[in-house]
Amino acid sequence: MNNLIVSPTALAFAVVLVLIALGISLHEKIGLEKDMVIGVIRAVVQLTVVGYVLTYIIKVDRLWLTGLMVAIIIFNAAQNAYKRADGIPHAFPISLLAIAVGTLLTILLLVLAGAVKFTPSQIVPVSGMIASNEMVAIGLAYRNMNASFHDQRQGVLERLALGANLKQASAHIVRAAIRTGMAPTIDSAKTMGIVSLPGMMSGLIFAGVDPSKAIMYQIMVTFMLLAATSIGSVIACYLAYPQFYNGDMQLLNK
Repeated sequence: MNNLIVSPTALAFAVVLVLIALGISLHEKIGLEKDMVIGVIRAVVQLTVVGYVLTYIIKVDRLWLTGLMVAIIIFNAAQNAYKRADGIPHAFPISLLAIAVGTLLTILLLVLAGAVKFTPSQIVPVSGMIASNEMVAIGLAYRNMNASFHDQRQGVLERLALGANLKQASAHIVRAAIRTGMAPTIDSAKTMGIVSLPGMMSGLIFAGVDPSKAIMYQIMVTFMLLAATSIGSVIACYLAYPQFYNGDMQLLNK
């Protein structure tokens, strides 16, 4: 196992990979250099801080600290999903509700089933996995919904003119947004073990856990993420689409 420990020297050499990505962005004039630099700096700082915080939380093992950490994860996931909303009214509380329900409901079911224990070493990482996947799904759904209401504006107006209510006029857009949000999780499930080797399963096997148990845990995680992203996406999309209309059931200009 000591051979798997990354030394500071090896980590420094890994910076070369970041420089390659920056070079490609500069050469192709993609314009992502600033985001890459900010992302790398934030990743280093955040992972360092969170690593020490998690070590402390796991050591003291207090219920309220575990709950606080889960709440922070959900809040930050909702904040990042909100940034992808591009002007959708009330997108932050919608995202917060959707991610909170999806995350907490999934965790509750896993705890009741005995799949995980309510300890910080298990609950915090699982919460992070669930909330991050929901964050990506909801962000993609928001983007799709914004584009669809813009591109299909005439079709929506025609449905309203023919007597459709808001749900009927928006149903095809909402369904498409949910599909878009869930697509990465579904694609990941389809290719798991063929294209990608899941981190949890590989980590457990490296740690000496029986491979059959590691496989079962990974299957549980896959099902968990599918359920959570579907719950979060459905809640977010069905709460977000009415925000594209005013009180007189008229489609807003966006």
